[in-house]
Amino acid sequence: MIKTTLKIDGMMCGMCESHMNDVIRQNFKIKKVTSSARDGETVIISEEPIDIPWAKKVIHEIGYEMTGSSNEPYEKKGLFRFGKK
Repeated sequence: MIKTTLKIDGMMCGMCESHMNDVIRQNFKIKKVTSSARDGETVIISEEPIDIPWAKKVIHEIGYEMTGSSNEPYEKKGLFRFGKK
């Protein structure tokens, strides 16, 4: 699994977060997406890497600007993983 963090300029409220989540869900095969207007970012959990140039294009089309991105491996941390290494 991969955690992709997109830095987004222009999100101001909960509706902005919802629009961002919707456009990501419609354009990519993902497991989870969350957006934060306060932090100015969208975090995506997916099996495969996100096509960053395509993400920048579709985000621009809905009126926001992607100013940066980062990827890192993601391991789900759940209740039953407690104490395991």
